[in-house]
Amino acid sequence: MDKIFVFGHRKPDTDSVSAAISYANLKKELGFNTEPRILSAINKETKYALDYFKVKEPKYLNDVKLQLKDVNYHKGYFLNEKESTYDSYLYMLKEGLTGVPIVDDNNMYKGIVTIKDLAHAFIDTKVEHLNTSYSNLLEVLHGKEINKVDEEIKGNILAVAYRSTTFITNVKLTPDDILIVGDRHSIIEYAVNSKVKLIILSGDSYIKDEHIKIAKENGVNIIRSSYDTYHIAKLISLSNFIKTMKKSTKDSVYFDEFTYVDDILDINKKLRHTNYPVVDSKTGKCLGLLKITDLDSKNPKKVILVDHNEKKQSAEGLDEAEIMEIVDHHNLGSITTSNPINFRNMAVGSSCTIVYSLYKERNIEIPKKIAGLMLSGIVSDTLILKSPTTTDLDRKAVEELSTIADVNYEEYGLNLIKAGTSLDGMEPTDVLYNDFKLYTVDDNTLGIGQFFTTNFDEISKDLENYLSVLDKEAEANNYSLLALYITDIIKNGSYVLYNRKAKDLMDQAYDMDFSEGEYLQDCVSRKKNVVPVLMSSFEK
Repeated sequence: MDKIFVFGHRKPDTDSVSAAISYANLKKELGFNTEPRILSAINKETKYALDYFKVKEPKYLNDVKLQLKDVNYHKGYFLNEKESTYDSYLYMLKEGLTGVPIVDDNNMYKGIVTIKDLAHAFIDTKVEHLNTSYSNLLEVLHGKEINKVDEEIKGNILAVAYRSTTFITNVKLTPDDILIVGDRHSIIEYAVNSKVKLIILSGDSYIKDEHIKIAKENGVNIIRSSYDTYHIAKLISLSNFIKTMKKSTKDSVYFDEFTYVDDILDINKKLRHTNYPVVDSKTGKCLGLLKITDLDSKNPKKVILVDHNEKKQSAEGLDEAEIMEIVDHHNLGSITTSNPINFRNMAVGSSCTIVYSLYKERNIEIPKKIAGLMLSGIVSDTLILKSPTTTDLDRKAVEELSTIADVNYEEYGLNLIKAGTSLDGMEPTDVLYNDFKLYTVDDNTLGIGQFFTTNFDEISKDLENYLSVLDKEAEANNYSLLALYITDIIKNGSYVLYNRKAKDLMDQAYDMDFSEGEYLQDCVSRKKNVVPVLMSSFEK
């Protein structure tokens, strides 16, 4: 069963991480192969919750773009470098390939041979050197073993065309020679005494027993073939090891399984090859062959989105993934799907409240750790049930989950939020992106960060630095508005900072002369108190 990744938005908060873990657990109980992931580093508050309930932090997911491992390429399609040129041709013909990777005995990638390379070998009549095996020669020449000394055969090819006396007088044979000869016994005797590497007897020629005896004593290999000398001379080069003609790894282009399909297509636009070896970049072992046409047969990564349904808030490459489900409590965003999906969108204070409902609907028991995480998500997003987004279902969920998790939700919730409000070691950019979301209105992009604190004075002392960061980030990312809402959980309101070029937009949105650091009483929910106001202003 294919793995399904469950994740929240790019700037994970306690609700999104807890919902991802909890829903992945529910789906696993229902028989699905799910795994929770995060799209970036978790914040201090979320870490507190995970540590408190002793739950392992989910692994990081860089993107969900299509990779070669998501493609049905030709796995296991390669040839050992000791295969003959002839067998390599037959293999490519049988499998419908125009190229094949070459490996050693340990499947280490050594190069690639194409059908064009083989064509050159078939028409090359000037092959004078042989590097092959005894068994390859037997197969290609339809030969019979007469005397086998070596499995690996290397040497220079000679075909006897002269009279015997002329040959013996003028040709000096050496142990590096491979002789093609008929039933010319004087030349055969000269050859075995010269300790040549190999004698190939053409036309099923007879060899005297005494010559076989000398051959055994002198380590001379002998093969008998039914082919005549002419045909043997034509065919013998096809017995060469395929490694003698492969392109080296330095000269060939290959990919590993983690290469993005987009990158492969870009490279192929320049090279226009039809085949590319697939190689494990860590081990150097060949995994198979990619035919460019294989890219039409793919298995997109399967994903479930929680706590968001905006494309800009989700994983990079979402368009290349298959969205299975969405569980969210925000307004409808920009994500579209090619097929119908299960989309649970509810007007509640937390995505974890929806996940809680799904556990109840399916009558699945909620483990203590999972109950603790869902409770954390709800009290975080609803500010311990004080946010205007809080519903009766949130309250009911908190009541039951706190019982299962065996915690006092008010005491635990306050400690949870306090853990996330510490500014120790945080730069203004860290505060801005601690809990950050993007929204789109027509061609305008709005970035809204929210940070909870009990002491705004600490930030106000460094206000100019915060404003500079907002200006710089808005300019760099082409945001029409970049705002940071610093929510005081004791006063139940928010101080608002924004990029200075957006002052007119803020004045219009709030119908007032909006100053930097303006305090808005009862403004604590980004979803209810912030996003509707700003988006409405942009729409007007």
